[in-house]
Amino acid sequence: MKTITIAKGDGIGPEIKDATIEIILAAGAEINIEEIEVGEKIYLAGNTSGIAKESWDMIRKNKVFLKAPITTPQGGGYKSLNVTTRKFLGLYANIRPSMSLHPFVKTKHPVMDIVIVRENEEDLYAGIEHQQTDEVVQCLKLISRPGCEKIVRYAFEYAKQYGRKKVTCFTKDNIMKQADGLFHQVFDEIAKEYPEIENEHWIIDIGAAKMADTPEAFDVIVMPNLYGDVLSDVAAQIAGSVGLAGSANIGEECAMFEAIHGSAPRRAGQNLANPSGLLQGAIMMLNHIGQMEVAEKVQNAWLKTMEDGIHTYDVYKEGSSKQKVGTKEFAKAVIANLGKKPSKLKPVSYGNSGVLTLPKYQRKTSAKKKLVGVDIFVHWNGFNPDELAQKIKLLNSGDTELSMITNRGIKVWPDGFSETFCTDHWRCRFKPTDGKTITQFDIIQLLSHAINYGIDTIKTENLYEFNGKSAYSLGQGQ
Repeated sequence: MKTITIAKGDGIGPEIKDATIEIILAAGAEINIEEIEVGEKIYLAGNTSGIAKESWDMIRKNKVFLKAPITTPQGGGYKSLNVTTRKFLGLYANIRPSMSLHPFVKTKHPVMDIVIVRENEEDLYAGIEHQQTDEVVQCLKLISRPGCEKIVRYAFEYAKQYGRKKVTCFTKDNIMKQADGLFHQVFDEIAKEYPEIENEHWIIDIGAAKMADTPEAFDVIVMPNLYGDVLSDVAAQIAGSVGLAGSANIGEECAMFEAIHGSAPRRAGQNLANPSGLLQGAIMMLNHIGQMEVAEKVQNAWLKTMEDGIHTYDVYKEGSSKQKVGTKEFAKAVIANLGKKPSKLKPVSYGNSGVLTLPKYQRKTSAKKKLVGVDIFVHWNGFNPDELAQKIKLLNSGDTELSMITNRGIKVWPDGFSETFCTDHWRCRFKPTDGKTITQFDIIQLLSHAINYGIDTIKTENLYEFNGKSAYSLGQGQ
């Protein structure tokens, strides 16, 4: 008997939570339930994270969290509980299957069956943002080797355990050669450990277009956080409905399972909501805790119900659906089908495809790191890069000198174009003069001189080589 933590959520959350729990208990799920309060009520009581300390303690104790959708109030500095939970509990892998139920649910893609494995903790979702000048705001995109290795390995292990044939990686490493380049590099390294599984890489833009047009070309797709967030919703929608999709958030210690849709407060309390998304999350939860037979029974009963044309309002279609039902009636229909299998849709057989056990990340030997320059970012309201260069050259010393100025990443000095539009945010790159080296003390001196000359420096980024290889981007046009 496994004890799990559940939260009923907001809006339609309590209704779909009750329906989901009723179904899995009827199927024989061996679980004890401890319920917590999260979401809008907690936010409005003054807790900007939407969850109390006692609730955290319960989730961390039980390790498994089934969460109905919640409402995050607008404004007021309220933080997304989903993002907070994923980060605090180290839930690095977000798993979102999307399978079409043709012809019983309308879709243009009758043979679609893909799983998106999304990195869940870093990328732009690190949430590190700063306004740096009047005109420019910065958001840091952080990609780490541990983050890449964990999510890519999870994707291959998932494919191996669930009998999938191919893993595809989506990145934009033709532009972000350092950040997305690392993700692609790690994918290629780990793919070699799974020769029995086909692997491929697509640039995200054409890959997304291909997925939207021909999803049957893909099987498992692994990608960084932001791309995965967007494309998992696209995949769910083109499969038939976002309301049918659930997700698993997996970490080394804890796991959270949920529907991917929101709390839909306008539909609350009307016995209208489709519980399928949360039910799909619960099925993944049952697999995760090793109750594969129960998960299989519930999934096949759900497929049989969808095949029978017993549908809630969101997927009901005159002519193909047989009966429009409410939340409670849909749950009763699924329960009535427990022990049955679909005849036209493909029944599932989970076998031993339950708990995935991955090795912990092992830190690699440190590379030889060498400081080779510095980018000093400057707030300046002028428009002529040549004029700015004359000011910045005042910082030159015998050891370091200005080598380039960019604006929004585009080289504007030396030899810039007059047509390039410039904001008030300038990157000024200093490199050692011939035969010299640069030290942290040199950077401090540069900043000190900038103060003396009234130059408004807003940040610095050190430029490094790792094992003799340049580890920073050139200016566009260099």
